[in-house]
Amino acid sequence: MNTAAENAIALSLVSHTNVGKTTLARTLLQRDIGEVRDEAHVTLAAERQTLIETAQGDRLELWDTPGFGDSQRLAQRLARAANPLGWFLNEVWDRFRDRALWSSQAAVRNVLEQADAVLYLVNASEAPQDASYVDPELQVLDLLDKPALVLLNQIGQMRSPADEAAQVERWQAHCANHPSVRGVLALDAFARCWVQEGTLLGALADVLPAGKRAAFARLADAWRAKHREVWRASMDILAERLARAACDREAVRDAGWAGKLAQVGAAIGLRRDGQLTPRELAMQALAERLDADIRSSTDRLIRLHGLDGHATDAVLLRLAEHFAVREPVSEGKAAVLGGLVTGALAGLKADVLSGGLTLGGGLLAGGVIGALSAAGLARGFNLVRGVDKPTLAWSDDVLDELVHSALLGYLAVSHFGRGRGNWVASEQPAFWPEQVSAALAPRRKTLQSIWSRRTGGDAELAAELQTVLRAASLDVFIRIYPDSKDMLRAAGD
Repeated sequence: MNTAAENAIALSLVSHTNVGKTTLARTLLQRDIGEVRDEAHVTLAAERQTLIETAQGDRLELWDTPGFGDSQRLAQRLARAANPLGWFLNEVWDRFRDRALWSSQAAVRNVLEQADAVLYLVNASEAPQDASYVDPELQVLDLLDKPALVLLNQIGQMRSPADEAAQVERWQAHCANHPSVRGVLALDAFARCWVQEGTLLGALADVLPAGKRAAFARLADAWRAKHREVWRASMDILAERLARAACDREAVRDAGWAGKLAQVGAAIGLRRDGQLTPRELAMQALAERLDADIRSSTDRLIRLHGLDGHATDAVLLRLAEHFAVREPVSEGKAAVLGGLVTGALAGLKADVLSGGLTLGGGLLAGGVIGALSAAGLARGFNLVRGVDKPTLAWSDDVLDELVHSALLGYLAVSHFGRGRGNWVASEQPAFWPEQVSAALAPRRKTLQSIWSRRTGGDAELAAELQTVLRAASLDVFIRIYPDSKDMLRAAGD
């Protein structure tokens, strides 16, 4: 029978002061805790928070601790003591007169008395050899005999897998002489996602005491299930948005000869100030609906990931070539041209004039409906296609681009740490678009097939797009985080 102690697993989050512990804690917890300011010793006491719980009573706890202060002086004093831990536990520092040593004492006491494992945060914007505080603090952690994982924080903009691996290797080499360090991971509070957190859980599973591993396995399963549902829900939101865009239509208002003259004038650069042609008005309406849908669905993603804030400007391509135009077949033209030929060929001619979209060339050529007048055939053709006036829709090319931008938008939200505050759009890592393009390349034919069936309704399209987006997003994550391949494939099952 498991005891309460075996079911509770405690992680102490420690670092030099002002390196970002509380910011990372907020990101991992997906809620605001503590106080964040750009100054030393903001956190004054160790605070316990629950990361995740299970129905069996298991708890994964995270302790946010005061930052190490004068770690060099503390390490030197411990090294001189015959019984370092005994001396340390009996030593008392004044919280107000010697805040640096008092904060170090509070952090060390928390690790010694509470932690099953330590998450030691470093400022990775510095080279390891330039971070003078690291070695003294790791010397102190070595004395405590608790397994530690070094987390690289403040990396800056997310790096390519190769660059990140090289940075991790540099820190691994620097920490190699410290027995407390069992691994080095990149986990920036500002640019992390659930895949990296899964890697962190995998690393913790290997260093926890044997008696804690059964409970931790249940906690890890609960965490994966939670984030798998968020990922799937995210893909559903994107699929629904893309399906709506694919099926959206806007009729071009018939403005008579005045409208036709305005269209010609716009084409040659002559128009009244502020005057929009009927087609431009239709384009504007279609684009505004897409813009509103992108904002709304992005807000849903933001809330789904435990973030605050709202989407701002959505980037839309409003050029004419991104719109597919469906014109009705002119009954008058079909009648005139159809009168030049006879019988079944009249029907076939009208079909060719419509742009090659057939009602069935065999039927026409066989004379089954060849007795219809060309004008009647045109009328029937428009009826079948549901086109009684010029209509605008998004072209297949722009729909492909919308899939690409949807996945990039998801990456931006899923990598945004709550510790940064409210959601704001920011510049994406330069290598993301290439990875998304590579993941979508083998799925282009599938997407083209989906676009060709967009008259079936957006619910039907959304179901097909969900499958494509889930597979493509997992492919992107595997490209960005190759070490997480097994976890990601399990998420897709």
